[in-house]
Amino acid sequence: MAHRSENIVLVAWMLSLTSSLAVLFIGEVLGQIPCSLCWFQRAFMFPLAIVLGLGVWWRDPMVARYGVILAAIGAVIALWHLGVFYGLTPESIRPCSASGPSCSGSEMTVLGLPIPLLSLVAFGAIATLLITSLRKNPNE
Repeated sequence: MAHRSENIVLVAWMLSLTSSLAVLFIGEVLGQIPCSLCWFQRAFMFPLAIVLGLGVWWRDPMVARYGVILAAIGAVIALWHLGVFYGLTPESIRPCSASGPSCSGSEMTVLGLPIPLLSLVAFGAIATLLITSLRKNPNE
């Protein structure tokens, strides 16, 4: 049963690594400057790739517990960003200013999809996978 749980964490790590590389591609290759909410989401996705990768390498059964916290916080920030993107968030709590990149402009899309939505899906999938792996090993 532990082997199956390790595979689930491996999939979560691959998703976090792919997401991290994707945002680096968007920023460094496509030249899109991240907004402040994008930076906060990166602050939780990048460590996920490292923490989950080390957990897979060391076969640490506790890594899912640490990873699910990072993924949940990242998902909350992505949800907030999605609210800003669609204009659902009150202006008084919008972190993006006129001097920096827009949190809701057309540059916040990739292949026609809002980046905050892609981020929310990635964080949600990672959290779901990690919770599933914890349920596979209830004694850990």
